[in-house]
Amino acid sequence: MLFATVSGQKAKVLNYSTHDDHPIHFGFCLGLNTMDFIVKPNFQSFSKDSVLADVSAPSVGFHIQIVSNYRLGDYFDLRFLPGISFGQRNLNFFKKNKLIEHGQQKLESNFLEFPLLLKYKGKRLNNVRPYLISGINCRYDLAKTFSEDNNIYLDLKEFDYYYEAGTGLDFYLPYFKFSTEFKVSYGFRNMIKPRTSTNMLFQNSIDRLNSMLFMVSFFFE
Repeated sequence: MLFATVSGQKAKVLNYSTHDDHPIHFGFCLGLNTMDFIVKPNFQSFSKDSVLADVSAPSVGFHIQIVSNYRLGDYFDLRFLPGISFGQRNLNFFKKNKLIEHGQQKLESNFLEFPLLLKYKGKRLNNVRPYLISGINCRYDLAKTFSEDNNIYLDLKEFDYYYEAGTGLDFYLPYFKFSTEFKVSYGFRNMIKPRTSTNMLFQNSIDRLNSMLFMVSFFFE
């Protein structure tokens, strides 16, 4: 057994061996996402008759991106991934632990997004290479930012900027590179747009509303 050869350690033919040496390359991305909110209640005006907000189980959306990759060195790349994301979040309002009648808000989002990310690549092992990725993203929501159902709604701001971090694996195939990636995106702005109209009870129940996205992406480069 001491002299046995472990097949997993054998050197294999390297697919697409010069791909990472190109100063610039392009590709595209398809993926799935779930959009969420981090809700901070407004405890300053809290009472036994106050309304509390929470996000229901997230629904699955999808995103499409164009990949522009600039090689910084053997282990670092700079990536610009403009694209569009589609998704929905459902915000529920409760009073005395019971869902208010017509108290669910369906907030659809169609984001134009412009992420700029730094990619750190590990050492290539045959035709697989792990990596970490981190950076910033700016998103603009093209969808309507409020729901008019039963005249109960919250307005959301259209623009937000995010911090993103994730990890993935590059798989080198004979004719292209295929990558799988998981990434978390956290928004910095309070997304509630102040209003002075009716139904202020719902807006006043929330102090801050921050966006969060979980993304699974598949890259073809």
